[in-house]
Amino acid sequence: ASMFWLVLVIASDVCIHRPRPSAVRAKLKFQREELECAPREPGANQAAAADARRPAAGRLLWVLGACMLALGTHFARGAGQAPAAALPSDPTSDMLEAIRNKHQFPVLAAAVIVDGKVVATNVVGFRKRGGSERAQVTDKFHIGSVTKSMTATVAAMLVEQGRISWQTRIGESFADLGTKLHADYRDVTLEQLLAHRGGAPAEPPDDLWKAAWRATGSGQSQRLDFVRGLLARAPETKPGTKAVYSNQGYAIAGVMLEKAVGKPWEELMRTMLFDPLQMKSAGFGAPASPGEVDQPWGHTWKAGAGFRPVPPGPGADNPAAIGPAGTVHCSLPDLAYYVVFHLAGARETGEMLKPGSFKKLHESAGDGYALGWVVLERKWAGGKALMHTGSNTMFYVVVWMAPRRNAAVIVATNVGSDPAFAGCDEAASRLIQRFLPQ
Repeated sequence: ASMFWLVLVIASDVCIHRPRPSAVRAKLKFQREELECAPREPGANQAAAADARRPAAGRLLWVLGACMLALGTHFARGAGQAPAAALPSDPTSDMLEAIRNKHQFPVLAAAVIVDGKVVATNVVGFRKRGGSERAQVTDKFHIGSVTKSMTATVAAMLVEQGRISWQTRIGESFADLGTKLHADYRDVTLEQLLAHRGGAPAEPPDDLWKAAWRATGSGQSQRLDFVRGLLARAPETKPGTKAVYSNQGYAIAGVMLEKAVGKPWEELMRTMLFDPLQMKSAGFGAPASPGEVDQPWGHTWKAGAGFRPVPPGPGADNPAAIGPAGTVHCSLPDLAYYVVFHLAGARETGEMLKPGSFKKLHESAGDGYALGWVVLERKWAGGKALMHTGSNTMFYVVVWMAPRRNAAVIVATNVGSDPAFAGCDEAASRLIQRFLPQ
């Protein structure tokens, strides 16, 4: 079951931007071929499979990523077609630069946590392909579906406050819809939605998705309109019977949190998560300012054409309607605070949440998926590993956490699609081998 979810995780965010079923199936085939090389035993398949391929993918849109705290060595090295050998170097930066050049990424960044402390944060390359602006360790990356675990974390905080319950039903939160709420959704719970077992569709209905792209106004109002449209239709599957990875399910969950508190999801994220963890770089949407190269630009990829930079702006990320599923951006150092927070919670030494709440977030709710995390067994992790990937098809992030070893590895780039999966997983595997030897 865990392997099934692992296959699901990646292909999901790959198509989150503009879902195309044929593209999802193609990605699924690619990910299945790569699956057995995923970071099981880092370096074991080094020669044949670039150390370790991507750990997930499938029709059920998943993706998650994560960033880490900056305490170790920081290097912003050159990009382009060849390494900038004249700049300061260390073995980790050299390794990342070699992988970046191999896959022709504009930027490749990574962070490593050992014994609960960040021991390396490195970035190599340029913010934009063909540009001259070098990437910095403090640069922001779009983290895609890593956002899901953040939404679930805020939900856990609200549950502890008594503002909502894991068993709160859609029918309770949307009582105002009356007969406009499809009967099969009435008894779906918040927990089921966060575990992808609420019956919400894997892909948004075409008319609602087009409307979401055209929508204006606040993110809260856009989400409410989108979710009302979803709830007026029958679920894709019978709720509670089957796992279907769904950004739409997280959109519904996000609106349930908004209704419980009377505040926008974005405000809940800032005040309950970003501010307490001092994630000052965290925000929503494309990281860079319109018309500027002040942060990494996202890049799309097409076979034969390579990578194409996408100018920052509304078209550079998904609509706010599915924000709770994957529109957060932040720096690697700031995301590291978040990862350390979850590592501590998994070891029952965390703050801001009770041990029981962390356990709820980290334990499989069925088929190897918890609430925002994929649950796996890995020898290098000493047993249980938590992972997720994230991509809006223009950025890509992968995070692996090993709670028993109090360690984690995060890799990020500003491209999406197949090349990003292969390159980032190769980097993750080598970092595990280097910093977390068995």
